[in-house]
Amino acid sequence: MSNYREKYEFWKNDSFFDDETRAELAALTDEKEIEDRFYRDLEFGTGGARGIMGAGTNRFNSYNVRRISTGFANYMLKTFGDEAKKKGVAVAFDTRNNSQEYARQTALTMCACGIPAYLYTITCPTPTLSFTVRELGCCGGVIITASHNKKQYNGYKAYDETGCQLYPYTADEVIAEVDKVDITSTVIMDEKEAVDKGLLTYIGEDMMDKYIKAVMAQANPMPAEQKAAVKVVYTPLHGAGLVPITRVLKESGFTNVTVVAEQATPDGNFPTVDSPNPGDESAMQMAMDLSRQIGADVALGSDPDADRIGMAAMDKNGQFMFFTGNQICAMILEYLLTVRKDRLQSNSCLITTVVTSEMGSDIARSFGLTVDEVLTGFKFIGALMTKYEKSGEKKVEFGYEESNGCLIGDYVREKDSAVAIMMMCEMAAYYKAKGMTLCDALDAMYNKYGYYLDHLDSYEFTGKDGADKIAAINKKLRSIGMGLSDEIARMKDFEKGDGDYPPSDVLKCWFKDGSWMAIRPSGTEPKTKVYYCIHDNNKEAAEAALTKRKALIENIINSI
Repeated sequence: MSNYREKYEFWKNDSFFDDETRAELAALTDEKEIEDRFYRDLEFGTGGARGIMGAGTNRFNSYNVRRISTGFANYMLKTFGDEAKKKGVAVAFDTRNNSQEYARQTALTMCACGIPAYLYTITCPTPTLSFTVRELGCCGGVIITASHNKKQYNGYKAYDETGCQLYPYTADEVIAEVDKVDITSTVIMDEKEAVDKGLLTYIGEDMMDKYIKAVMAQANPMPAEQKAAVKVVYTPLHGAGLVPITRVLKESGFTNVTVVAEQATPDGNFPTVDSPNPGDESAMQMAMDLSRQIGADVALGSDPDADRIGMAAMDKNGQFMFFTGNQICAMILEYLLTVRKDRLQSNSCLITTVVTSEMGSDIARSFGLTVDEVLTGFKFIGALMTKYEKSGEKKVEFGYEESNGCLIGDYVREKDSAVAIMMMCEMAAYYKAKGMTLCDALDAMYNKYGYYLDHLDSYEFTGKDGADKIAAINKKLRSIGMGLSDEIARMKDFEKGDGDYPPSDVLKCWFKDGSWMAIRPSGTEPKTKVYYCIHDNNKEAAEAALTKRKALIENIINSI
């Protein structure tokens, strides 16, 4: 079908689609809305698929879930042959609206293709899915989640046999298979038939227990009284982190933990926040308010699929400071290397990304670690971890990215809020025993390594027009190049790949004063993201430099 109108009429009238879908489409009157729903197929990229739930080719719905699952199944059959029919695929879901049903549809589509499915019966953090793939020896995995996106969204994260999100080259092969699938040809197996034939196996608490045990194995020795002394507030933001994270904290000895009651109940409408992203201060507001009320040392949060983290802490004046992802992970890193310094090896390393602050890299090098930088996305960190695990070339001590996610240990290939929050509680207890708040600890790090001002701006542009504008921003920046500012020392374009880097729509420029900025379209949201990193001994000078850098980008965006 050549245009969006033809696709719309087909979906609205063809009996393949259920009555609810056709009624939803028949009720549409806004032509822009119709265009946005049908101008393209829902994109399956390197991070899987993510979109607004609803009827249409460019919406997240059961039909697209089956289409993508059929393509993914065909890829696994093509790649692994009969092994795919033995090893199977793990399928999980978070607390978003419709996630459990989409997971069921995924599993039954896999079964219809002859691939056994291990389907979770309980809500699940994304890192738990990664763990499950590795634990069961599956040839792939899927979790239904849209991570920290707003309530209208859902998504499909696909994982390879190592428990890592699909690497771009692998994703390209999966995309090619998905593109071959006619949406009206997809089928699902009857659930009872799938169970009777041994193709569908339900999993849940037993596997979660194994995952929690693996998380707790990363804990560091600490006196029980130190753990009990730290007062913690935690919010799961209505997500899947509540049970596993509170269990990890309790079982590892952190007994003084208060959960934000209003945000404890799993709810895909996320009624207490605009967006359930613990990296946004507004999402952590209730946790911060409760912390003030009860005099907590630290407020912690996780997003709906419990891979991202958020943190705020009280200073000595009783004021709460909200920390960025760069600050949190750099602090965890220094704490971790300090308490494990006697265990570090000559080949110990840190893995971080090209848009992450230099602070963590400087800390790592000060402890004798080497630093590897990869492209944005934890799949690149996970893939390099697997490479080093196989070769023995390096021992990965820590992996993190600026977007509020990190991993300690090698039990998964995904950022994990459970291990991060356990480590953040250890860190708070460690500094409290020294008479320091976490704010004091960050100040001490700035005194030691210099002041780092890291900032992220996200510019949202929705619909087809928005997608065109996002594409136009980097296109214009490429055409301007070094002419953007006479203060630029060098610029790097990752569009055509570079060495071990696969092609990526990322531009990064370094200024003569040592600061840098990077621009990329989000892979999961309709946004252009701009990252800034400024290192200066003077906070005011760093802030002035940031204002100047931001003006360069805003002038470009406003001109399109």
